[in-house]
Amino acid sequence: MPAIRCENLTKQYGPVVALDHLSLEVPTHSVFGFLGPNGAGKTTAVRLFMGLAQPSSGQAWIDGVAVGMPKLKERAGYLPDVPAFYGWMTGREYLLFTADLFRLSSTVARERADELLALVGLAGAAKRKVGGYSRGMRQRLGIAQALVNRPRVLFLDEPVSALDPIGRRDVLELILRLKDETTVFMSTHILSDVERVCDTVGIINKGKLVTVSSVIQLQARYAPSVFEIELEDDPARLISAIEPQPWVIRAEKVADTQMPVLRVQVKDVSTAKKALPQIIATSGAALLRYELVMPSLEDIFLELVGGAA
Repeated sequence: MPAIRCENLTKQYGPVVALDHLSLEVPTHSVFGFLGPNGAGKTTAVRLFMGLAQPSSGQAWIDGVAVGMPKLKERAGYLPDVPAFYGWMTGREYLLFTADLFRLSSTVARERADELLALVGLAGAAKRKVGGYSRGMRQRLGIAQALVNRPRVLFLDEPVSALDPIGRRDVLELILRLKDETTVFMSTHILSDVERVCDTVGIINKGKLVTVSSVIQLQARYAPSVFEIELEDDPARLISAIEPQPWVIRAEKVADTQMPVLRVQVKDVSTAKKALPQIIATSGAALLRYELVMPSLEDIFLELVGGAA
C-alpha cells in the first residue's frame, strides 16, 4: 500500500484551477520531492492532503486512510511553509503543548519531547525560549512538532527555502534520517536540495503533474548525447580522428577552459561509448578526463517547465 495516493485531485478557486486532476502514488519510507515553480500548486496539494482545504473533485488517501476521516491526524504530520510558534515558550514546552493536543499522557509526552529534541539537535536549547531561536532552529523545532504523534507520513512545505547554508544542511541531513521511520513528502522549488535527499521526484507546473520519476531515471531519460574529453595537449589531432566517424554530429574544442576540453556530440551513444576510448588511445593523446555529460535536475526542470513558467 502506498504511503500517499490520490486520484484526480482538483482544487478550483473561481475560474482559477490551482490543482488540476493530480494523480500519483508515493511509496512508503521514501523521500518524495514535489517540485515546481512558485504558484505551481504545491502548497495547495499539501493542504488538500492534510485536510486543511476541501478538493473541488477527486480523492486522496494517507497511509490508507481517506483524507477527511478523523484517523488522518494520527497518520500524518505537517510543517507549513511559514510555521508559527509561541515565542515565550521554551522548545521543550512547545513540544509538550503539541503532545497535549494529541492527548498523550504526561509521561509519554515528556519522553517524546526529549527524544525529538535530541533527534533534531535541539537538546541543548530545550530550555531556551523559542523567540531566541535562529530560523534554522525554528525549522528543526517545527519538524519535531510534526513528529510528535509518530506520523506514518510527514508533509514538509518548503522546509529549507529561507535558511542559510548551515541551516539548510542541518535540515536536509535530518530529512534523510527521518525516512527510516516515516515517509517524507517535501514540497520545494530548490532543485539542488531535491537532488540531494529525494528518492523520487514529481514535477508540477500550473497545477498539472508533468512527470514522476527518480532523479537517476530523469537524468537518463534527458541525458544529452554529449561526451567531454579533457586533455593535456592540443586536441586538434584527436578532433581530426573523431569528426569523420559516421556516429558523430560534431566535435569541437570548448573555449575558455584551463586545460584543453573537447566536446563531442553523437548520434548513437552506445556506439560512442565503445568507439571513443579506442580512438583516444590510438591517437596517443594524454587523457585527463572522459565522461558522458549528465544533466542536472535544473537542466531537466527548465526543459520541462522553464518555458511555460
